[in-house]
Amino acid sequence: MPGFSRFAAGLAGLLWLGAPTAFAATSAELYQAQTIVTGTGEPNREIGFRDCLDKVLVRVSGDQRLTQKPEMLALRNKAADFVQSFRYHDRLEGIPIHDEQGTHDRPHDLTCLYKPAVVDKLLAQLGSKPWHGERPLIAVFLTAEQGARHFVLTANEDRGETMRESFVNATVPLLMRVSFPKASQLAGLDDKALRTADMAKLDRLARQAGAARALGGSIVWSDKELGWIADWRLADHGKTYQWQVRGVSFDEAFRVAIKGAAQILSGNGQP
Repeated sequence: MPGFSRFAAGLAGLLWLGAPTAFAATSAELYQAQTIVTGTGEPNREIGFRDCLDKVLVRVSGDQRLTQKPEMLALRNKAADFVQSFRYHDRLEGIPIHDEQGTHDRPHDLTCLYKPAVVDKLLAQLGSKPWHGERPLIAVFLTAEQGARHFVLTANEDRGETMRESFVNATVPLLMRVSFPKASQLAGLDDKALRTADMAKLDRLARQAGAARALGGSIVWSDKELGWIADWRLADHGKTYQWQVRGVSFDEAFRVAIKGAAQILSGNGQP
């Protein structure tokens, strides 16, 4: 992600830290999706339309399993039919063309806008429905371990800045929001105690920190897996859900965390 986009996403996350514990997305925010395409030609636009269709269906419903349904094959072939309007943004805007290929090969953000009625109808065909409820602010209680180095990810420590920024970036596609507790809000819990703390206690700490829900997690670097092993926990309606991903970057680990949280909170069950 370009530096400006990463900065913008990080700034948004900082603003969210002082936001209400829940918010309802507007239709304009919810019924759109964005992907990256090469140039503005029709062949790559069609590829972008298919990707945006997957993304908007998941964004609106919260259901991560939709894209795996066999019915999606036929819908993707007609992806352009569902787009109300679209726009491009040159990701290299302001940078002069520096080769013989010209502007058609430059990377662009393709944003697709959809009519709510169209997307809602597609969801119904897939046996799903929109997630129109408020999306709660989630406090992340994360422990990280890499060899002898281990720490709790908090809001006010420099060493966690890259991870915090990555977590905020992971929330954007699903319109989720996260916050990170200050060290003083951890009630004396160290990284070992946080890993075993029950979710009822973490939810209480989340509310005290101004959030609505707690997401408990740990990431441990594995040389064998050539990546991080990430375990996540979230409680909803009296049930604690757990899910895991192995051998990934921490960017992907955080995307899996947010996707899982959306899956649960939207009422679509186990991640």
